[in-house]
Amino acid sequence: SHGEVVCAVTISNPTKYVYTGGKGCVKVWDISQPGSKSPVSQLDCLQRDNYIRSVKLLPDGRTLIVGGEASNLSIWDLASPTPRIKAELTSSAPACYALAISPDSKVCFSCCSDGNIAVWDLHNQTLVRQFQGHTDGASCIDISSEGTKLWTGGLDNTVRSWDLREGRQLQQHDFSSQIFSLGYCPMGEWLAVGMENSNVEVLHANKPDKYQLHLHESCVLSLRFAACGKWFVSTGKD
Repeated sequence: SHGEVVCAVTISNPTKYVYTGGKGCVKVWDISQPGSKSPVSQLDCLQRDNYIRSVKLLPDGRTLIVGGEASNLSIWDLASPTPRIKAELTSSAPACYALAISPDSKVCFSCCSDGNIAVWDLHNQTLVRQFQGHTDGASCIDISSEGTKLWTGGLDNTVRSWDLREGRQLQQHDFSSQIFSLGYCPMGEWLAVGMENSNVEVLHANKPDKYQLHLHESCVLSLRFAACGKWFVSTGKD
């Protein structure tokens, strides 16, 4: 085990490995060996006292992107005999709270503690754009299935949508609490938002329809829709 809080998880496809991010490192677990209690490897990414906040695996299963309480994202080559860092992306913000990958795997979006959304070209390993709008840390992110719209939530109590083709903000939704998580429905109409005040609000992307769900007894830390779009999973500090 990590022996500390686990802040980030991602699973390979096909389901064989689980990558868990904790304090200073990502541990790799082979779940095809259910009796094993030890990770098959450990990726030391940050200084020992800094937490990993997000891990994203590219669809080919060969590349892992790691962000956390540091100004750099690390890109890991998992196909080499021993996993190694093949590149680092450095921003001006002191931390990255969340990551998203475009459907074509060419672009990485990072939610920065300064409120900006950094847009990275993964092939050239360069910063190509920043979306500016959040007045406090950008805490969570999701991207539409066709890769044309981005949703971000922030500690400034707002959720914002962005047009990725035109590079501009489309909408802003204001809430009474900090936003800790969100998920965009794959069917393209609904957005679920998890908040610090323990509520989940489900709103329509293009209409004023909104529903409030009190599902947790503490802050809602993560949220994700099923591929069918008919239900979602939320996790809380409770």
